[in-house]
Amino acid sequence: MAVLNIHERRLAAPGDAVGALIDQLASTDDRLWPRDRWPAMRFDRPLAVGAAGGHGPVRYTVVGYAPGMWVRFAFTGPRGFVGFHEYTVYQSGPTDTLLRHTLAMRLTGAARLTWPALYRALHDALIEDSLDRAEWAVAGGDGRGARWSAYVRALRRLAGRRRPATAPSRPRPGAHPGPRT
Repeated sequence: MAVLNIHERRLAAPGDAVGALIDQLASTDDRLWPRDRWPAMRFDRPLAVGAAGGHGPVRYTVVGYAPGMWVRFAFTGPRGFVGFHEYTVYQSGPTDTLLRHTLAMRLTGAARLTWPALYRALHDALIEDSLDRAEWAVAGGDGRGARWSAYVRALRRLAGRRRPATAPSRPRPGAHPGPRT
């Protein structure tokens, strides 16, 4: 079974500002990955080709990286996810930039059931939260973002992941809101 899943956000910001968000992934300055709401993206070394890690049960290795423009991660887990996900920056004007997240994979074995039943909804919510963070970081915004579906909220409760262990106990001043209920 083939999966092509694309999320994108047009941002009123220069391409280099959006590209800097990609370069900060998994760092202490990461403003793109929603680690306050989801398992943190972590690697065994700074972002570069060959860095291995992932988030939660999803594992991958950096297989392509053009600083400020693009990063691609090849899946190494869960079993049955054969493919990649990536962030790409497309600048179309001085303050008009598209940030795209693409997931392309072939599913084998049990992943043909777990992707549509579990992972897809969680993935979609996580990536929309990531694009919200990008918008807040480079273009401002109200900080509200989209509301998680009842299904996503139920899956997170079942998984015991209302708040990741890395989240602060109280919101920091100026931080965007906690999990939507």
